Amino acid sequence: MKKALLVVDYTVDFVAPDGALTCGEPGQAIEQAVCSLTEEFVGNGDFVVMPVDLHEPDDPFHPETKLFPPHNIRGTDGRKLYGRLQAVYERHIDQIVWMDKTRYSAFAGTRLEILLRERNIEELHIIGVCTDICVLHTAVDAYNKGYQIVVHEKAVASFDDAGHRYALRHFETTLGAKVQ
Repeated sequence: MKKALLVVDYTVDFVAPDGALTCGEPGQAIEQAVCSLTEEFVGNGDFVVMPVDLHEPDDPFHPETKLFPPHNIRGTDGRKLYGRLQAVYERHIDQIVWMDKTRYSAFAGTRLEILLRERNIEELHIIGVCTDICVLHTAVDAYNKGYQIVVHEKAVASFDDAGHRYALRHFETTLGAKVQ
C-alpha cells in the first residue's frame, strides 16, 4: 500500500514559546518525533507534504479572524517551520511538497487530493498541530475521501489537553484510524 506523510502546521506561530497562537510545551515536546518521521518517510521515498496555514493581514472575510489572534501571516517568521524541521525541509526541499492552506483541513481548497490520487496513495500518516483542530479536520476529510489513516500519537499536540485526548479517541473510534 502506497503511503504519504502529512506534516500539518508545525510552524513558529503554532509551536514556539512566543508564537502568535502557540500550543507551547506540548508542541515543542514532539519536535524530535516530527523530524524523525519526516526524515524516515523522505528516506523511504514516500510522498511527504507540509500543509501550512496561511493568512493575510486583517482579512475580514476569513472565519478565523474572529476566533483567533493573527497567526501564520504571509511573509512573517511565524510561518517558518519550527525548530529543526526547517533544516529538515531545506535539506530535502526537492522531496517535500510545501502546500499553503487557508482552512483547518489540508484538503480544503488545495490540490492535496489530486497529488495523492496521482501517486495512488491509499494510506495517510498525519502528524503536527493542533491535534483537535487542523489534524482532526484533515483526518475527517481523509476518512470521507476513503484513505486509510495513521496518526502518530508522539508527533501530534495541542494547546488543549482535553481536545487532544478527544481527537485521539475520535481518530480510532469514529474514523477507524490507527493511532500509534
